[in-house]
Amino acid sequence: MKRVLSLLLAGIFVTCAQYAMAQKAEDAIKYRQGVFKVIGWNFGSMAAMAKGKKPYDAEEFARNAEIVAFMSKLPLEGFTPGSETGDTKAKPEIWLEMDDFKAKLDKMQQEVTALEKVARTGNFDAAKDQLGEAGQACKACHDKYRNK
Repeated sequence: MKRVLSLLLAGIFVTCAQYAMAQKAEDAIKYRQGVFKVIGWNFGSMAAMAKGKKPYDAEEFARNAEIVAFMSKLPLEGFTPGSETGDTKAKPEIWLEMDDFKAKLDKMQQEVTALEKVARTGNFDAAKDQLGEAGQACKACHDKYRNK
């Protein structure tokens, strides 16, 4: 009886642990998707101004850049082991090439931090140029590590 009870409890613990891991993976996916959604929203606003689809507003542009710079520091936490499967566009190569992935994230952080600084000056031409650099840094990661 003790053996059966021990096996039953062990099975319950394993099942609970697997469920908890699955929940954590889903949470990680939702977390990083949320972070990238905020980045994309703010990037989109700046891009619309840069393309002339929206009137340039120096304060709004600077605020968008500040938000993107802050949010750029957050995604890595969402790329936990086990979160490479599920409802995600992240390619499994991220977890196999984590050093390169981190380097690309670092580059993006550098470029959006520079964008934030330039945006604060109100120099629209310089901000547009730096927005392009930041966009290229984002694209480098998307091209290699994101499914369409």
